This record gives sequence, structure tokens and C-alpha cells, in this order.
Amino acid sequence: MKNSLKTLFVLLTLLISGSAFAQFNDVEERDDNFIIENNKNILKIDIKEPLLQVAVKNCKDFKAASFEGGVSAYKEMLRKYMYVYLNTDFYVLNGDFTFTLTVDDKGKVKNIEGTPKVANSQVFFDDMKYVVRRIRKNWIPATCNGQPVTSQIKIKMNLSSISTDI
Repeated sequence: MKNSLKTLFVLLTLLISGSAFAQFNDVEERDDNFIIENNKNILKIDIKEPLLQVAVKNCKDFKAASFEGGVSAYKEMLRKYMYVYLNTDFYVLNGDFTFTLTVDDKGKVKNIEGTPKVANSQVFFDDMKYVVRRIRKNWIPATCNGQPVTSQIKIKMNLSSISTDI
């Protein structure tokens, strides 16, 4: 009787640990979405790729701005900074948002604009301006006919918020 109980206990332990490990693997294999939680809100953010660039008018040989390590490196850095610096206590937002970064001819982000403007989005846009400015690495500027030029980069993301009263 003791051996069968031990065997049953070992099998149940393996079954439970196996299902826990399977759930852990599911989390590891998810896409690049991430979730920010605080006392009142849960915010799921999906940053879309590729980042889109607006070409300079009347340029025959335009080369888009780039980031050291590529778009995925920028996206990962942006994700980390958003997780640290966004203050989701002040907004519940759902839907698609676009941020336009103006990168000057030296590779510095000079302007950040968010759209669309909806209720409470301005606080989020201000937070995002702060987040983008915390990224200290410069972009490699776009070029037109071999000369560095100011360009715009569009970052699209989808937000899903859930608000709770505790």
C-alpha cells in the first residue's frame, strides 16, 4: 500500500510540474506583446513591425534612417522603457496609435507626435515623449543623395486596457 501511494504521489508531482512547465513554455513562445500591470489597470501593448519611414520629397537616392542593432533592437529598447516609465494610472486606452518621430540630420530624435487624439490620450502621448527621450542612442540619419537629412519614422502600436476598481 505504501509503495502504491508513493508511486501515485510521484506521478501526481510529475503531472503537476509538467503542466506548470508547459504553461511556462507558452509564455516564452508568445509574440512580442507585453503587459503592464498596476493596482488599477492592465495595459497590453503590441508594437508593430516594420517601423515605417517617410521619404524625403524630390530625392532620387533616399536611404532610410536606421538604428544600431536594427529595428528589433529599437523595438526591444522601447518596450523596456515603456514598461519602466509609462504611468498607466491616468489613462485607459484601446485601439491603434501611431507615433511619428522626427530624426534630424545628426540622428537625434527632435520631435514626437502621437495620433489619434482621443480622451486621455494626451497624458499617454506625454509619457511616450518621455519614454522616447530616455533612449540615449542616436539613430543613423536618413540620407538623400548621400547627404544626411531630417526624416520621419512612424511607429504603430495597439493598446488594450482593462481598468479595475480595487
